[in-house]
Amino acid sequence: MLARIFKVSGELGKQLDSLADMVSFGVAPAMIAFQLLNLEEVGQYYFQYVFENGSITNCSYLPYIAFLIPVFSALRLAKFNIDDRQHDSFIGVPTPAVALFFISFPLIIEFQNNHFLTGIISSKVFIIASIIVLSLLMVSDIYLLSFKFKNLQWKENKNRFIFILISLILLLQFHFVAIPIIILLYPLVSLIKKTK
Repeated sequence: MLARIFKVSGELGKQLDSLADMVSFGVAPAMIAFQLLNLEEVGQYYFQYVFENGSITNCSYLPYIAFLIPVFSALRLAKFNIDDRQHDSFIGVPTPAVALFFISFPLIIEFQNNHFLTGIISSKVFIIASIIVLSLLMVSDIYLLSFKFKNLQWKENKNRFIFILISLILLLQFHFVAIPIIILLYPLVSLIKKTK
C-alpha cells in the first residue's frame, strides 16, 4: 500500500511482497490444517500435546502434510512473479483463496458448530484431500476469473457479477460455511466461462 502511495516499485519489493503473501496465505492456513490434523490423530492440538508429554517423539507425522500448502504457495507466487500472462485472469488458484478455505474451518467449528459439518471438515480424509487438491490447483495452468474490473458494464463483467451475487447469497444464507463452498465454486465458474 505504501509503495502505491509513494509510487515506488522494484524487484526487491515484488519479492518481499511475495514472501509476505507466502507467510500470510501459506504458513497461516498450513498451521490451521496442521493443528486440525493433529487433533484428529492424537486427540490434542500439537503444542498442548508437546507441553503435556514433554516430547515430540510420539507425535504423529501425518499432520506435517499440511506444510505442502506453504511450499505450493511459494511456487505459485514465484510463478506469478515471472508469468506475464496474468493480467486479466489468474493462472492457478490464488493463495488468498486457499487461505480463506482453511481459515474458515475453525470459524465454522466455533460459530456454527453442527455435528455433521464439524465431522466433515475435521475428518483426516477431507483435510488431506483439500490440502493436496488445493496445492495442485495453485500451481495448475487453469485460467481463473480475475476480479479486476476495467469497467462496470454487464456484458464484459457478467460472470464476475454473477459469481459475486451467488457468493453474497451463500454468505447471507450459510455464513462461514459458505466460504469453502465459494472457494470450490471459483474454479468451476472459471472453467464454465472458458468453455463458453
